[in-house]
Order: sequence, then C-alpha cells, then structure tokens
Amino acid sequence: MSNYFPVIKTKRLILREFETEDASTILKYLSDKEVMKHYGLEPFKTVEDALNEIAWYKSILNEKSGIRWGITLKEQDDIIGSCGFLNRVHNHYRTEIGYELARDYWGNGIANEALDAVIKYGFTHFNLRRIEALIEPANVASQKLIKKHAFVEEGLLRSYEFTCGKFDDLYMYSLLKQDFDRLQPHEENI
Repeated sequence: MSNYFPVIKTKRLILREFETEDASTILKYLSDKEVMKHYGLEPFKTVEDALNEIAWYKSILNEKSGIRWGITLKEQDDIIGSCGFLNRVHNHYRTEIGYELARDYWGNGIANEALDAVIKYGFTHFNLRRIEALIEPANVASQKLIKKHAFVEEGLLRSYEFTCGKFDDLYMYSLLKQDFDRLQPHEENI
C-alpha cells in the first residue's frame, strides 16, 4: 500500500477515503446500538468519537497495516458504512476484513456489493493469499454475508477478544486466493 488512496467504483457505490468532514454522518450510524452490537466498541456518543475512528483509519493506512473505505451511494456523498482490511501481516500475505453499514441500508445488497469489491481489490492489488473474517457467533447476518463470498468457517476462537467489558468468542472464517480465483468467471478464447 502506498499513500495514494484508491477509490473503488461499483454498480451502485463509490468506496472512498474518510475525511474529517464525514464525522457527523459516521456518528449517525456508529451511535446506533444495533449497528454496534457486534462491533467490539460501545455506541459512539460524540463527534469526537467519530473523529477518533477516522484517525484510526488514517493510522492503519499510514502504518500499512490496513485500509478502510467509506461506503457511499453514487448519487450522494454521505458515508453509510465502511469496509476494509486491518491487522495486515505482509510477510504472511494475509489480512482481516471488517465492515459495517447504517441500519437504513440493511437488506439491500450494499454490504455484499462493497465486500465483493474490497475482496477483489485485496487479491488483485495487495497480493494477498488469505483474507480472514472474525465474527461473533451471535452475528448470524455477518456469517451469512461472508459465506456468500465463499469464506470457509475454520473454527471457534474461544475468549478471543475482550471488548465492552466481556470476553467474546469469535468464529474464524477465511478465503484463500486460489478459492477466490476458481470462483471468478473466466473469459473463453474464441
């Protein structure tokens, strides 16, 4: 990863870098208890919380340990969620993927579309071999979403994280480059 921030465009979405001006829209969805239920943080209360989140996105980019795209609809520039990589381990060609979406946009295939674009970008531009997803057992919607992208459940990591005053078990899912390549449509030579 370089300091250049790649913009990704899909059929309905533009995935772009976060700016400090996005803090109020980020606060809107990250203050929602339902959105934050499996996020590992308490719901945000202030614009300062949102600015700290943006600062974290910028820090993982600068440290080259991750990248987080803000999800916007093509017809409007407000951030409605995010998707990206974190905890990247360069020498092992692996990273984790994370995402969240404002509740008003659940059930419309937006998270699916963003996830697809970010996965493709990671395998194509970051030379990744493995993408991992760590998901709480109670987060059934996220498990369904990740399985649509051919992630394989590898097992349960017991008491893996301590967040919001409790220990959380997490399922480990992974997608390998060769599995991703096998699922991509191939053009036939005529």
